[in-house]
Amino acid sequence: MQNGQENIQGAIKHLENEFAKIQVGRASSAMVEGILVSAYGTDQPLKSVATITTPDPKTIMIQPWDKSVLSSIEKAIRDHAELGLNPMNDGHVIRLNLPQPTEERRREMVKVAHAKGEEAKVSIRNARHKSHAGIEVALKNKEISEDEYTRLRDQLQKTVDDANKKVDELVTTKEKEILTV
Repeated sequence: MQNGQENIQGAIKHLENEFAKIQVGRASSAMVEGILVSAYGTDQPLKSVATITTPDPKTIMIQPWDKSVLSSIEKAIRDHAELGLNPMNDGHVIRLNLPQPTEERRREMVKVAHAKGEEAKVSIRNARHKSHAGIEVALKNKEISEDEYTRLRDQLQKTVDDANKKVDELVTTKEKEILTV
């Protein structure tokens, strides 16, 4: 049961992190730090090979620690479809200028936000299923009583309902943020 609650909270935390990557009109290092860059023979997160800063609200600046990975970083950003950004490489740093999103782009970002919310709900359901199976095994092995089984099952369902409500609130908040011009 405890492990299930941790998994449910983890799903919500993951959703919050994913939403931090969906920014509208203002630059955030979270938008790019998880992009996988092919460097040194393996794929690594961008934050592991470069310093990421936001010198102003419309610009993300990426300065690799090793200049040899500049082209790999540029390619990874260009290939990352959710961003839709065109990196500018001056040989030392990569700059990403965030344009004001069009209405169509905002609608696309809303769809992405809803999809991320659905993914979180699937994770929550999976955690509920695993926890419920654990409770049933404990009942079958006579480790808990029928009353304890009912109490744990109800408690689990309440936790899941609360988590789903939280996901819906996060999605609604993000949607409003995206659509506000």
